[in-house]
Amino acid sequence: VRLQESGPGLVMPAQTLFITCAVFNGSITTNYHYWSWVRQSPGKGPEWIGYIDYSGDTKYSPSLESRTSISRDINTNTVYLQMDDLKSEDTAVYYCAGRWYYYCSPQKADYEYWGQGIQVNVSS
Repeated sequence: VRLQESGPGLVMPAQTLFITCAVFNGSITTNYHYWSWVRQSPGKGPEWIGYIDYSGDTKYSPSLESRTSISRDINTNTVYLQMDDLKSEDTAVYYCAGRWYYYCSPQKADYEYWGQGIQVNVSS
């Protein structure tokens, strides 16, 4: 399974970020698979953002839940991340990741599938 993130590299403060994760050689509806978004900001450890599971249910980090939405398109086998009201501290590399069974981890080692990441800078 290969994951490929895409989206804008630069977003202005207070704007909305929208990132796409295309999943190849696997299905996002495979039973008991969970598709997460993780980010890593400069000088900080990785942070789990949230997931969407095989049935379409979602779960978010409490600190980001109010301005985050994860969705999917079954037809194109794609997972999306939307984050509203961006701030400078949202500058990070954003990763798409997948694993079997539920686990809210920010660590790459806890995932079976991991994308190459996309750098997002929040700046005016």
